Amino acid sequence: MGVQWLLVCHGLVTLLVVVSFLCGQWPIFQGTFIQRLHTFLTFGAFDYFRRFVEFVFGSRGTNALYITQYYCCDRPNPILQALYLAIVGGTFYLIVISTFNYIPSYYMGGYHRYTSVLAVGVGFLLFLLTSFSDPGTINAENVSQYLSLYPYDNIIYSEKECSTCKILKPARSKHCSICDRCVARFDHHCGWMNNCIGEKNTLYFVMFLLWHFFLCVYGTVAIGLVLAGRLKELEVVYILTAYYGIENSYRSLAPHVVQWLISSYNTQILIMVFLAIVSLLLSGFFGYHFSLCLSNTTTNETFKWDDYLSWQRKVKEAKASTEALKASLDDLSQETTKPQQSKWKSFFKRSKLEQDDGVEIIKNNIYDRGFFQNLYEIIYPLSSRHSFSTHKLKTG
Repeated sequence: MGVQWLLVCHGLVTLLVVVSFLCGQWPIFQGTFIQRLHTFLTFGAFDYFRRFVEFVFGSRGTNALYITQYYCCDRPNPILQALYLAIVGGTFYLIVISTFNYIPSYYMGGYHRYTSVLAVGVGFLLFLLTSFSDPGTINAENVSQYLSLYPYDNIIYSEKECSTCKILKPARSKHCSICDRCVARFDHHCGWMNNCIGEKNTLYFVMFLLWHFFLCVYGTVAIGLVLAGRLKELEVVYILTAYYGIENSYRSLAPHVVQWLISSYNTQILIMVFLAIVSLLLSGFFGYHFSLCLSNTTTNETFKWDDYLSWQRKVKEAKASTEALKASLDDLSQETTKPQQSKWKSFFKRSKLEQDDGVEIIKNNIYDRGFFQNLYEIIYPLSSRHSFSTHKLKTG
């Protein structure tokens, strides 16, 4: 039973750490242990490690640590790309050596040996396309094209020059400090891809997330069917009921079947748990980015809109407070000339500040052109259409 409990604890700890690291900043986890663990993993652990290095090695050690941090976090590097390849390759290798021996099985056809290789290959192809495709780099030669394609909304985007590239920044673009380039329709810099996600590779990135979600679900279900086939082929249920006298019911058999599976196929169970956890995380990431695509918004723009709406609310609150204070002073100055108001009316009367609390601040996204048009823009970017039209005019 020690191995079983060790696997259960390992799975729970892995789930807790992965969810805390990737999702701990989400509003739903605010003020919880998940958020505190996220803070420790992203900031606290490094700070404690820095103090340890400084105590043991002095200033030279901390300088070396900062140089390493700069290379890993602030410069393009293939570390996370190599980690992705190690995770996918290592997981598939474990599946091959632990599970392929049982394929074909009672519930799995032999062709799954080949479809699994094909599925991993497609995922690797999407990884390459996202990592090495041009995200939409803006330079002096094509800046005028992007300026005409994306108008300024004068809310979160206004005409200004990029201080690094020394060219006008088209709307929806951003200068990536890691890649050191301006990117059209900038979404974010993805360390896993060692590339920016922008106008020209958003489709590859979203497809990468969706395909790897299906890949993890496929792996989880396939291993589950293989184990179900082993139960059937080895007649485990019959042996438990006929030779051990266990009642033939789900409640009675389930603990013994689970115990047998964990003790006999612990590697497969561990891989299933890992794939299930990753599939849940990927479904969340894909859902978030797909919703952004439907509204023609980028991750960068969500932060900009949050800052703008927060500032607008503060301005409205300040104006409402000023008007409420002015109204109160006017009431005091006219108190002697006005007849005394009923205490009940004064009690139920809403202040000017309370009246303005219901004013809604509207997000006016001029780039949202509707469901189908937004998706079409992801599939066929505006710059590609413009280049095609220009080429057609020249050749025509």
